[in-house]
Amino acid sequence: MSSDRFLTGHATHPDWRMALALAAAQVDAQRVAREAGGGGPLTLGWCYFTDAYAPHAEALLAELRQRWPGLSWAGCVGVGVAASGVEYIDEPALVLMLADLPPGRFEVFSGQHPLRRIEAFSALVHADPSTPDVGELIAELSDRTASGYLFGGLAASRSRNVHLADGVWQGGLSGVAFSSDVVLVSRVTQGCQPVGPVRRITATERNIVTALDGEPALPLLLHDLGLDSLDDPRQALPRLRATLVGLSDARDAPLGHGGQFGTDVRVRHIVGLDPGRDAVAVAENVEPGMRLAFCQRDVQAARRDLVRICSEIREELETVPETVAEGAPAAEGRHIRGAIYVSCAGRGGPHFGGVSAELKTVQHALGDVPLVGFFAGGEIARHHIYGYTGVLTVFTGAG
Repeated sequence: MSSDRFLTGHATHPDWRMALALAAAQVDAQRVAREAGGGGPLTLGWCYFTDAYAPHAEALLAELRQRWPGLSWAGCVGVGVAASGVEYIDEPALVLMLADLPPGRFEVFSGQHPLRRIEAFSALVHADPSTPDVGELIAELSDRTASGYLFGGLAASRSRNVHLADGVWQGGLSGVAFSSDVVLVSRVTQGCQPVGPVRRITATERNIVTALDGEPALPLLLHDLGLDSLDDPRQALPRLRATLVGLSDARDAPLGHGGQFGTDVRVRHIVGLDPGRDAVAVAENVEPGMRLAFCQRDVQAARRDLVRICSEIREELETVPETVAEGAPAAEGRHIRGAIYVSCAGRGGPHFGGVSAELKTVQHALGDVPLVGFFAGGEIARHHIYGYTGVLTVFTGAG
């Protein structure tokens, strides 16, 4: 094992103490081998855990601090957690990753402890989805980083939506900010495929789209789905329930590789139809000038796009002097020290067709690198909150 790779461990057990002990044993075994190779002192840890452990978050953090004194800790709860090639969904489990980032190159922050010590270039963010105006808070934080690049996700739990940042928090957001010396490469993978053309929104009322390209919105939705009308609910309703919308701002490119959605598209649910006005209501306030395409989830397209972003990351590290944002140190000739993958709670192995299928796809395409992550209630990249996507971010090292 390379002496600069991050250390990881993961386990499932009904008792969080046993799961932590099992995962810690994996970490400590790697630590012995790493220290023999001359690795630096560990400074930062991540812990993601499923909602079965959410009631015990404070005790869990206390135990982490006792086992590894002096480390800063970040993480959150999810309906599932992930490690390299492994998914734990709807079962009690946790994953750990420990890193040796030098002090002064990162800072853990929360609502109680705002950023003060470093000039933030990028940031990992965990947020409580019940927070009012959480999207605006994320956009504000993006503006406070030099690159504007955030990555992370919304906590997902059937009990407490807790997130960790050298403390246990509910509400608001927290995470880890990184200086420009911490070189990251990040990509968003989409999970939906357009079923019709991209159109410009031309008339709206808050979250209600009344016109697309100057024409009534509802007839265009029915046309894209191959429906003549709403007169036969048995035919129309299953198609409509499976349909979502992909939204993008006027200045963004809605389509990317192979006619799939580009990075800037946010997938949202259709929340209502208004036949009287031929209008479609969506789960986001929209404005004239935005782009909209009706879409549906597509497993094969999602798998291809996931492989694509992993391949792009590997190629960038091997050949291209470029990272997530202009002005960062070059990623040319670098290798992966560790990775964080945040995927939608609606994805994972059950959607991809087998046990741990999504993370096995990542492992096959990216390699068996140290990786942890969670299944979120919304994925964060740049200043957007996404849905049905995955956000893969790798920490790189020279040589």
